Amino acid sequence: MVKVVKRDGRTEEFIPEKIVVSVLKAGAPVDVARKIARKVECAVMERENVTAQELTRMILAELKKANEQWYRNWIVFDQAVKRRRTEEELR
Repeated sequence: MVKVVKRDGRTEEFIPEKIVVSVLKAGAPVDVARKIARKVECAVMERENVTAQELTRMILAELKKANEQWYRNWIVFDQAVKRRRTEEELR
């Protein structure tokens, strides 16, 4: 089972449904959200650990390919609600 290393160092089980929920919040429809979650899941399934930043980078890359506005929505949400500068952190 893949473990996610959170920004604060804690680890938790990788749950693809969390990606679906986050992508839906960015404005994508359910089918796109599930497709992105599946792509990310396939990319990490052979690994023991993955960082939250790596997951975010993968998800945002897929969002940007699918729809620039959904990508921007994610960035704005992270900045406004989570007080994160996601684009800067991922450079």
